[in-house]
Formats: sequence, structure tokens, C-alpha cells
Amino acid sequence: MGDRGKVEQYLNEEIKKWGTICLPLIDSENSSNAAVVAKQVVDMGASAILVGGSSAIDQIELAKVVTEIKSNITVPVILFPGNVTGVSPNADAILFSSLLNSENPYFITEAQALGAVAVKKYGIEPLPTAYIIIGEGTAAWFVGRARGIPFHKPNIAVMYSLAAQYMGMRFVYLEAGSGAAQNVPPEMVAAVRKHYEGTLIVGGGIRTAETAGQIARAGADIIVIGTMIEKDGNWQEKFSSIVKAIRAR
Repeated sequence: MGDRGKVEQYLNEEIKKWGTICLPLIDSENSSNAAVVAKQVVDMGASAILVGGSSAIDQIELAKVVTEIKSNITVPVILFPGNVTGVSPNADAILFSSLLNSENPYFITEAQALGAVAVKKYGIEPLPTAYIIIGEGTAAWFVGRARGIPFHKPNIAVMYSLAAQYMGMRFVYLEAGSGAAQNVPPEMVAAVRKHYEGTLIVGGGIRTAETAGQIARAGADIIVIGTMIEKDGNWQEKFSSIVKAIRAR
């Protein structure tokens, strides 16, 4: 049962090759030129593309965006669902996530049960992921009813990450939230890395090569860059420098 699928093997190979890899997140509801942006980031060194977001609810739009992106690139397209509506045909894989620090059981197991049959039906590879929200005040925190872990409490993040490992989750995603005022501190990343043995993903509020480099050196395997791609006029230059910074760890 626990066999690693093609996408997971590919991600592991990329991490082995580069040390830390970058997955840009394209929000299917905010991106009118998703396929163009996907091609650009892949040319700049993105290892795969994440599609979704905490408030993406238009499934028809999502399916269209996934199909357009796939026709434009050769790397995997991975769904990053905020809810059951984030499951879409045509994607290669899905971060099959449980929001471990939610106060609402819906986001821990119910949405997953509701979405699981579709994942099977569409033949999407599930990547078992513990989604852990750090801090508060973002869309992911609000929608997911999370008890955000305080930025200065790395030990709590360690506890959740170890629990995830013991429950068989091969990915941990430390999420500050899209557009977060603060990124996950490198000290927290380092503390989790010391104990958690799976693939460590860090995202939210990472806008500079310097910050990305610090998080990579602290032990992140995957860094997710989202809002910057949508909001910054010169995002191409910044994204390119982020990829260089994390590969040089």
C-alpha cells in the first residue's frame, strides 16, 4: 500500500540533485495567464507546479487551468487543495493534506474522506501531507479554523511534525499563509528538520532570495512561492534569484 508513486519519486530525485527545490503556487482563481506563468517558472528552475489555494472553489475553472498548464510544461502539476473543491481531473498528484492544527474535524479528516473517492477516480497520485499552519490572520488560517502555532514556539511545530511522521505522513508543510506578513522562522524550520524525517515543505510570506536561502539552509526540502508571482511587477527576476539562492545552500 505505501508504495511511492512516480511524482513522489521524481520530487525526491530533484531534492537529492538540488538540495532544496522550488514549487511555485498558481492560484487558479487569480491567474488569467496561468499556462504562460507556469512555462516561465519552469524555465527558471521550478521542479513542479502547485495549483490551488485556500479559497479556490471554482472546480470548472480549476480543471481548465490544470489542463492549460499541463499542455505547456513537462514537469508534474500538483494540486494544493484548500477543500474538496480542490480535487480536479488531469493533475498528476495532489498534496493529500490533513490540517493537523485545525479546531474543526472537517479539515482534519472529513474533507479528506469526501475528496478521496475523486482522487481515486481521477487516478491522481496522493502525497500524504500534514498541513500545519503557523501564525494567524491569513486566509488559510481563517478558512481552516486553525489554532495557529505561534512563530516563536518551534517546539510545538516539532510535536505536530513528529506526530505526522508517526501517522505515516511523508510530507510536512509548514504554512505561514499566502501573503503572510511574516514567513516561518528559519529557527522553526531547523527545529522541525532535526526531528522530522520526511519531506519538509515551507511556504507563506517568502519574498526574497535572502529569506529563501535562510529557510533552505535551515533544512527545508521544498520552498513554495505564491503571492509574489501574482503581485510583484518584477517577479521573474526575484523568482530566478530565489531558485539560485536555495540551490546554493
